Amino acid sequence: MLRTALRNLLAHKARLAMTVLTVCLGVAFVCGTLVFADSAAAGYRAAASKSFAGIAVTVTAKESPSGPAAGPRDGVLTDTLVRKLAEVPGVTAVRPTADGSATLAAADGSPLRSGTAWANLAGAYVPGPDGKDSRHPLAEGHAPRNSDEVAVDAATAEAGGFNLGDPISLATNGPVMTKRLVGIVTTHDTRVTAGGTLALFDKATAQQLFAAPGQYTGIDLTAAPGTSQFDLADRVTAVLPADRAEATTASGQADQQAVYVNTLTRGYQKIPTVFAGVSLFIGSFLIINTFTMLVTRRTREIALLRAIGATRRQVVRSLLTEAALLGLAASVIGFLAGLGVASALPHLLSGSGGTLPDSPLVIGARPVVAALAVGVGVTVLAAWLPSRRAARIAPIEAMRSAQQPPSSTSTRVRGLAGAVLMAAGAGLLISLTGAKDASEENLQSAMLGCGVLIAGLIVLAPLLAGPLIRALGTLTTRFGIVGRLAQDNALRDPRRTAATAAALMVSTALVAGLAVIGNSTAQALDRQAAAGLSAHYLISTRTDTDAIDPAAIDRVTGTAGVEAATATADSTLFIGGRVQRITGVEPNALDTAMNLDFVSGSAKDLVPGRIAVSATIAREHGLSTGSRLDARMGASQESRHYTVVGVYQDNPIAQDVLGARTEVQGNSFLPGSAQRVFVRTQQGAAKDLGQRLRTAVGNNPLLKIQDRDQLVAEAGATVSNLLTLMYGLLAIGVVIASLGIANTLAMSVAERTREIGVLRAIGMHRKGIRRMIRLESLTVAAFGTTLGLACGLFGAWAIGSLANGAVEQYSLSLPWGTLLLVCLASLAIGAIAAAVPARRAAALNPLQAITDTP
Repeated sequence: MLRTALRNLLAHKARLAMTVLTVCLGVAFVCGTLVFADSAAAGYRAAASKSFAGIAVTVTAKESPSGPAAGPRDGVLTDTLVRKLAEVPGVTAVRPTADGSATLAAADGSPLRSGTAWANLAGAYVPGPDGKDSRHPLAEGHAPRNSDEVAVDAATAEAGGFNLGDPISLATNGPVMTKRLVGIVTTHDTRVTAGGTLALFDKATAQQLFAAPGQYTGIDLTAAPGTSQFDLADRVTAVLPADRAEATTASGQADQQAVYVNTLTRGYQKIPTVFAGVSLFIGSFLIINTFTMLVTRRTREIALLRAIGATRRQVVRSLLTEAALLGLAASVIGFLAGLGVASALPHLLSGSGGTLPDSPLVIGARPVVAALAVGVGVTVLAAWLPSRRAARIAPIEAMRSAQQPPSSTSTRVRGLAGAVLMAAGAGLLISLTGAKDASEENLQSAMLGCGVLIAGLIVLAPLLAGPLIRALGTLTTRFGIVGRLAQDNALRDPRRTAATAAALMVSTALVAGLAVIGNSTAQALDRQAAAGLSAHYLISTRTDTDAIDPAAIDRVTGTAGVEAATATADSTLFIGGRVQRITGVEPNALDTAMNLDFVSGSAKDLVPGRIAVSATIAREHGLSTGSRLDARMGASQESRHYTVVGVYQDNPIAQDVLGARTEVQGNSFLPGSAQRVFVRTQQGAAKDLGQRLRTAVGNNPLLKIQDRDQLVAEAGATVSNLLTLMYGLLAIGVVIASLGIANTLAMSVAERTREIGVLRAIGMHRKGIRRMIRLESLTVAAFGTTLGLACGLFGAWAIGSLANGAVEQYSLSLPWGTLLLVCLASLAIGAIAAAVPARRAAALNPLQAITDTP
C-alpha cells in the first residue's frame, strides 16, 4: 500500500502540482503573517530598547524628595565621581554619559523621523584614551569640538540629505539651534538602526543640554573578568553618597526596560496574530476543499482497491500516507514562500513616514510549528474525512457512480447546526447593541459573536447555494444555454461550491465590516475634532516631555493676523491605577481654545485641587460633579485630594481631564512648561498665516502647526492607518481565495473532461466553453461576495453601539464607493481565477475527451 501511495502521487503529476500549490498557499499565508508579526514586534522592541552590552553597572543620580519634577540631586555625577569609580576593584572601564533627545529638521526643513520621537537620540561624543568613542566610531569627518558642531549617524545623514559642512537645525527642549555637521558616525544601537536618529555633541554642550554644566546623566561601568554584576554593584554602592546616587546592574536595567517595552509593543502583535488565525481558517478551507474533491474523484480507484482485497483501514492509511508526504513537502516550500510574504509586507504596509521599523526577519518556533500544523496536520485531516467516507462505500456501488449525494439526514443536521450557530452569533451581537462602551470584555464578546456568525453561515452555505445561485442565475441565463450550463455546474455540488466560496466570503465579510466601521468612526472623529476646537490653529509639541519656548509663545501672540493665543499644559493623572490625560487651562480663556459641552458643572471653578472630567472618565470611575477622589498628577510621587467641578462630553482636544494650568504645569515632566498653544485669528487673516506662525516658533522641528482641516485629518489618520494594515493583510486572503477558486475550477474541469468533450462534439465552440467556465467562476464569486457582504454589514451594524460608546458622534455610515469596489474586485477575482481553467477546457480535443477515464 505504501508503494501504491507513492505511485499514485507520481502518476498524476498535474493533480499533484495543483494539490501541492494549494497546501503551499495555505502554509505561506499562515507562516508569512506569523513571521511578519514576530518581526514587526521585534523591530518595535529594538527601536525602544537600549543595549547593555559591555555594561555591568550604571550609576545614576537619585531623585529629589519632591519627585522627578524637581530634578536629580545636583553636583553628584561629576568627573570627580568618575575618577573615584575608576579606582573601585573590579572596574575595568568607566564611561560617563550625557544623554537626551533631539529632533532634527531635514535639509528641506521638515521634521526628520518625528514619528519615532522616543527614538530621536542625542548625547555626548565621549572619547576614550585613544581619542575615539568606541560606541560611535567615526566614518567621516571629525568629532564635535565645540558648541557649534554636531555629528550624526550615517542613516540619519542619508535620510535628512545632510553632507559634511551643512548647517543642521535641531531642538532638544526649547528654541531651535543651528549647528554645523562635522562628523558622521556608525552605531549598533538598535533604537537608531530600527528607524531612529542620533545626534552627538561635544561633552560640554551635551552636559549643558541634558544635565548641567560639569555633570552627567549617568556613568556606565565595565566589570573585570570574573567579577559579577551584583558584586560590583555592592562595591560601587559602598563608595556612593547614599542619599544622592545609586547603582543598578545591567540585568536590573534590562528587566525594567523589558516591562516598559512589552507594554509599548504589546499591541503590535495583536492584529497580525488575529489575521494569522484568519489565514489558518482560510488556508484550511482551501486544503480541505481540494482534498475532498481529490478523494471524491478517486472513488472508483478506491473501489477497485477494495475489490482486489484491500481493507478499509489499508485504503484510509494509504490516502493518509499520501497526504502526509505531500503535506510535508508542501510545508517546506510553503514556509519558504511565507518568508517571502513576510519580507514583502513591511514594504507594502509602511507609509512614507516609515510606519514600521527596520528589522530582520525573526523566525521563531511558532511559524515552524504552524507550517507543520497547516501543511501536514490540516492536509492529513482533510484527507481523512473524505477517505473514511469513500472507504465505507461498497465497491460495486462506488464503481457504478463516483459521486454520492448527501443524505437527507445529513442535510437536516447541517441545516439545524447552521441555524443554531447563526442564531447564537446574531443573538450575541444584538445583545451588545445596548452596550455603553468599548470595553475589552465587550470587544471580546463582539469578536466571538462575529466568529460564531461566520461559522454558522459557512455551515449553512451549501443549503443557501441553491436559492441564491438561482436568483443570481437571472443574470447568467441571459447568455443562453452557456449561462444555464454554468448555473447548473455551480449547483451540481452545493457543498463544493460553498467550500470554494468560503474563503472569499470570509475575506469579503471582514473587508466590508471593517470598511463600514472604519468609515463611520473616521467621520465621527472628524466631527468630534471639528466641534471640539474653537481656535483656528493649534501649535503643539510631539510629546509631553517636550515644551514650547515661552519666547515663541510671545512671538505667536504678536504675529500679524492673530486675535488671541492661549497656552495649555499637558500631563498625566493617575486615577485608580489607570493613567489619564490631563490638560491644564486658564478658565477665563478656555473659550478661545475649545468648545466644551458640560453635562453638569462648569470649568469656571478650576483652581488647584479641582478638576473637570470627561463623560467616559466619569462613567468608568463612578464620578459626578461634587465627587472627591485621590489621584497623582504627572511626575509627582504623592497623591492628593481632588474635587470634581464639572463633567463634559468627550472631547479629544480637552482630553480626559481638565485642571488648573498652574497646577498641571507645576507637576508636569518639565515644570512650568506649555505643550500646546491655541490660536484664534482675526477675520480676513492672510492665507499664509500658517507659515508666519511656523516662522514665529523658529521653524522648530519639535512643534506641529495645524489648522482646523489638518487637525481633523489627523484625527482620522489613526483609523486610516489601522485600516490600511488590515486591508493589506486581508488582501493576502483575497489572493488565496482567488487561487482557491482557480484550483477548484481546474480540478472541476479535469472531472468534467468527458462532459466537455460531449459538448464540443455536439457543436459548442471553444468560445462557448470558455464563457461557460468563466460564468461558473463568476457565479461562485458572486455567491461568496453576497454572503460576505450580508455578514459584514450585519456585524458592523451590531458592533456600532460599541463604537458609539467610545466616540459620542458615531453613527453608521456606509462607504458606498468602497463596498462597490469590494463587489467589483470579487467579480474580477472570479474572472481572473477562471482564465487558465477556461483556456484549458477550451483546448481539449473532443474525441480524446469523450474517451477520457476519470
